[in-house]
Amino acid sequence: MSLRLVVLISGSGSNLQAILEACGQAAGRPGDGQTGEPADSSATMDARVVGVLSNRDDAYGLTRARQAGVDTAVLAHTGYPDRESFDAAMAEIIDRWQPDVVVLAGFMRILSASFVSRYQGRLLNIHPSLLPKYKGLHTHQRALDAGDLEHGCSVHFVTPELDGGPVIAQAVVDVRPEDTAATLADRVHAAEHRLYPAVLGWLADGRLRYRDEK
Repeated sequence: MSLRLVVLISGSGSNLQAILEACGQAAGRPGDGQTGEPADSSATMDARVVGVLSNRDDAYGLTRARQAGVDTAVLAHTGYPDRESFDAAMAEIIDRWQPDVVVLAGFMRILSASFVSRYQGRLLNIHPSLLPKYKGLHTHQRALDAGDLEHGCSVHFVTPELDGGPVIAQAVVDVRPEDTAATLADRVHAAEHRLYPAVLGWLADGRLRYRDEK
């Protein structure tokens, strides 16, 4: 039985695209997220994206998902008085897709503790730094300002602490003397597109599990 993925996005969805391709669900290929049809031979992991949710209706990632035949939903956070009520509404949509794993892929909202608890151990995020360095925003410029020789990205389980959950895997890129935040970001993004599908593949294969150390 393929691992069922729900992906949360706010923007272009480039990591979503990498995941779709790893699942054999890129646009124009057979199978879709709802029928459970087998992925084509290009798939590198036994997983399916069964739904994509965005808090922005102009997120290009929604177009990527629709072109791949994946169900989508939009839930604007501006229509809710607080984080908890928005997250509760979001969980209702997510649960209809019956995910095994919820994947944050450029989802630019801080999640409530109740939401994180609901999906504990099956909620993943990718962050553009070598955690625990540079939690939060503007990570590429911060790495340059610090004179770092290496930068990269991290996939981690999500906990209530912002960018603070257990790190699963990291990809390292060299910082070049001529780098700007934009050029460094481009190389980190390329690394993200390799790392995230690899980690999800470990979950699909049963090689990775969350262990609550409380």
